[in-house]
Amino acid sequence: MKRLSHPLEADLRKADEDRFHAALFAPADKRPALFALYAFHHEIARVAESAREPMMQAIRLQWWREALEGAREGKPRPHRTVTALAGLFAQYDLPPELFEAMIDAREDDAAETTFADLLALERYCDATSGNLMRLASRILGEAHDDLAHLAGVTHALAGLLRAIPFHAARGKVYLPLDFLGDAGTSREEILQTHSGKKLGPAIARIARFAREHLAAGHGIKPGAALPAFLPAATSPLYLKRVTAPDFDAFRTPVEIPLYRRQFAMLRASWRGRL
Repeated sequence: MKRLSHPLEADLRKADEDRFHAALFAPADKRPALFALYAFHHEIARVAESAREPMMQAIRLQWWREALEGAREGKPRPHRTVTALAGLFAQYDLPPELFEAMIDAREDDAAETTFADLLALERYCDATSGNLMRLASRILGEAHDDLAHLAGVTHALAGLLRAIPFHAARGKVYLPLDFLGDAGTSREEILQTHSGKKLGPAIARIARFAREHLAAGHGIKPGAALPAFLPAATSPLYLKRVTAPDFDAFRTPVEIPLYRRQFAMLRASWRGRL
């Protein structure tokens, strides 16, 4: 018998392949809620990509704030993801402040917003990826906020390092300004030259920080909530690629084959931990 698909399943598989496959490790009855949550994350994450002007970004994020409120009240706007969120809120009592913090953090995606140091970047990663994992773990029945911080920051940093050219194309540099200064470059130089020749030291420091976070989470066994954290199991693959001696952020491909990412998640599932 053919498995029935969720209305958001095809969209999520295309938009966020790793989270889609991670959700398949969850019990079948939990997957629709995870699909709704991850679809919401994708929608707010792409606001900065679909609207270049900060004012338009603010308007669209406000739309999502109001859409969330309506979904919680059982009055969803006519939008597929919002309708799915209404079903999510009807079934699970999730902290609204985590959703709100995710939207607040996306205001930092405005092109002129920079991160002064690694602590500022870590806070951004925790508010986005970390809160997403906090919510997913609650859906799965076991909240693990410490692991959500460690795994969420790791996964977000790995994603930012492999997306440097994509972000630079829209005038955005997520690397901490103090790291860039120490490496002898700047946000302005990166955006003008689109060259990664000076970025090696900054990338290496961020990758080391990400690996330390992941290592700190190795001893935590999240039980039934493990699928919430499985996307972070792919992070070492990307971190290894971006710290290779010949890596150039603007010229070296960073994509990892799907089968290798799937195996990384499967191995973590076998072990019961990241």
